[in-house]
Amino acid sequence: MHIETIQGETRSPGGKHANDRLRKRGLIPAVVYGHGGEPELLALSRHDLEHALQHATHVIKVRIDGQETQYLLKDVQYDHLQATPIHADLMRVTADERVKVTVAVELIGEPHGIHEGGELVLMHNDIEIECPLLTIPDVLKFKVDHLGVGQALRVRDLELPEGVVVLMDADESIATVRPKRGVKLEEGEEEEAAEGGPTEPELVGRGKAGEEAGEGAE
Repeated sequence: MHIETIQGETRSPGGKHANDRLRKRGLIPAVVYGHGGEPELLALSRHDLEHALQHATHVIKVRIDGQETQYLLKDVQYDHLQATPIHADLMRVTADERVKVTVAVELIGEPHGIHEGGELVLMHNDIEIECPLLTIPDVLKFKVDHLGVGQALRVRDLELPEGVVVLMDADESIATVRPKRGVKLEEGEEEEAAEGGPTEPELVGRGKAGEEAGEGAE
């Protein structure tokens, strides 16, 4: 796991105008908490923070006056366009502790159900996990090539790195191959497809039958 270093400085308590002045200097207000200590107020380099976010960094080092301290990047707030970070929450951590974080999901392979007239649907773009601090995965990759029409990849089916625990119900669906109109399912498959998950998940792929029928008709 790569750990980004961010240049920072301490800051004094202040309201909106003080924070606006920091942002004009290219700094992002941040708060440090955790481990029973008093909250600390920092300002982080926006350039460094944006670079860390581009690399899906969870753990960072903040350098202040030549001293580096390691933190968990717990949360980042963005502007109204969801484009520019405007505030960050950092958590004090030790190298040997377990932490709860949200990690992106990546599906690997093409389900054979795609060739049976189905479409691959991703139910969760990311999932919450608990794991050792220094082994947080950048992304969780799951194979879906074994899925047929009406079948789902559930939490209980996931192959996870050592020490990683998913903080979701074991029956929750991560991805499913949804049947297109005109595809006949067996009784057992119909039941599994009905339990697939949310009604408006993200469409990842679709079968040939769906392309020929026209996507706009849904």
